[in-house]
Amino acid sequence: MAFSPHVTVAALIKQDDRYLMVEEGDPASSVFNQPAGHIEAGESPYSACVREVLEETGWQAEPKHLIGVYILNLPEQDKVYYRFGFKADPVKQITAQLDQDIIASHWLTLDEIRELNQQGKLRSDLVLKLIEDDLNGKAFPLSMIQGNLE
Repeated sequence: MAFSPHVTVAALIKQDDRYLMVEEGDPASSVFNQPAGHIEAGESPYSACVREVLEETGWQAEPKHLIGVYILNLPEQDKVYYRFGFKADPVKQITAQLDQDIIASHWLTLDEIRELNQQGKLRSDLVLKLIEDDLNGKAFPLSMIQGNLE
């Protein structure tokens, strides 16, 4: 079987000590995540980040730096995810319409996110890891990602 990794982006957006999060999935068993999603063909990680934030939250965002690139191996699902984690600034809310897979967007405190983690309600361990890495000062210039994609 051919290896087929999933390449995704996630945006860590903070304003007034609250993080922009999305609630997604089945309303009866929803999970919380940063605005995140797959990179589309011909799209750069930067552009995918901007698009995913807008689609999932209605917010225009500006990625400022790369926090890290994360690997999530899910052997039970035969999937591997490569996730570009960006720190982004909120610019302005453009629309209230959200992607069909998104239940709602929320501005949550770090304590609220940690409580969701204790309840097993974060999409993956990478959600809290991205926040912790940012709090620990991990920041790489956007120029680390090179290529001719838009």
